[in-house]
Amino acid sequence: MPQLTVALDMMGGDFGPPVTVPAAAQALSLLPDLHLHLFGSRAALSPWLERCNLTAHERVRVHYCTQQVTNEHKAGYALRHLPDSSMCRALNALSAGEAQACVSGGNTGALMAMAIKVVQTLPGVDRPALITRLPQADGSHALLLDVGANVCCDAGQLVQFARMGDAVARHVLSQQNPRVMLLNVGAESNKGYEAVRQAARRLNELPALNYQGYIEGNDLFAGTAEVIVCDGFVGNVALKTSEGVARLLLGAGKKRGFWWTLLGVWLKRRLSHLNPDQYNGASLIGLRSSVVKSHGSAGSPAFLNAILQAVVETEHQLPAKIAHLFDTAPQDSHAR
Repeated sequence: MPQLTVALDMMGGDFGPPVTVPAAAQALSLLPDLHLHLFGSRAALSPWLERCNLTAHERVRVHYCTQQVTNEHKAGYALRHLPDSSMCRALNALSAGEAQACVSGGNTGALMAMAIKVVQTLPGVDRPALITRLPQADGSHALLLDVGANVCCDAGQLVQFARMGDAVARHVLSQQNPRVMLLNVGAESNKGYEAVRQAARRLNELPALNYQGYIEGNDLFAGTAEVIVCDGFVGNVALKTSEGVARLLLGAGKKRGFWWTLLGVWLKRRLSHLNPDQYNGASLIGLRSSVVKSHGSAGSPAFLNAILQAVVETEHQLPAKIAHLFDTAPQDSHAR
């Protein structure tokens, strides 16, 4: 395997270099074989590189950029007019083979559009999907996709998401026969909108998948599935609602009385595995190389986890495994 190198968009997210540079420094200290290409504004990046002793680090290459993608930029505008942005330059390094993975906390729509154009999707994949881990009651993890890349999906895309999610569960979570379920408003076969019902019928016809039917929102953390499939609108709402509840519970006791403080300490010990920072890093799967989207509001520990997620995917050669799946597995007979 070639040298392990990850390209980082240092300007993405709500905070930029004050978060991304310390995370990069910690990643380098944890992984002695890791090399990083850092992309960002000279004015914003240089002081933090000096502060974290990365200015002349032997495993770091710094690339200064003159543009930045912000949350206000529409995807089409960013694609056409911001070629020297830290996001675009990092993806170009990935496409050129200078890195094996890319991490950005920037604008999701722009990242998706640029990744499709620059990195390109795998043969047989219509659209990449954002996939993330969810903690389960039994201590295991489930995968949820899509969590925001594709707001509206047809049945064929949902089937593709299921197949890609199955591959991630097998190769990253080491699940031998992952249970695949569709997130729906009920467990009955007649529930949900037409695309979900069509996807269910198609998944039942794929013997290579361990499809188990519908799962409802109240069972997302129950340990009843390893792969949970939905469109990006539903997935993003489910994910952010879950994160909000976790932060509410983990923050219990703040600015309150003595007993609330004790409750907060107890909850943090019992529910520490629910901390959303541990699961930061939603991967855009279905691309020719690994692209990981960090949460825009992530702090340094969370951005570090996104970098580590990119490393894990690279070590498992996940894009190649998914490509092989689409080359060899029995095809969806209804696929376009």
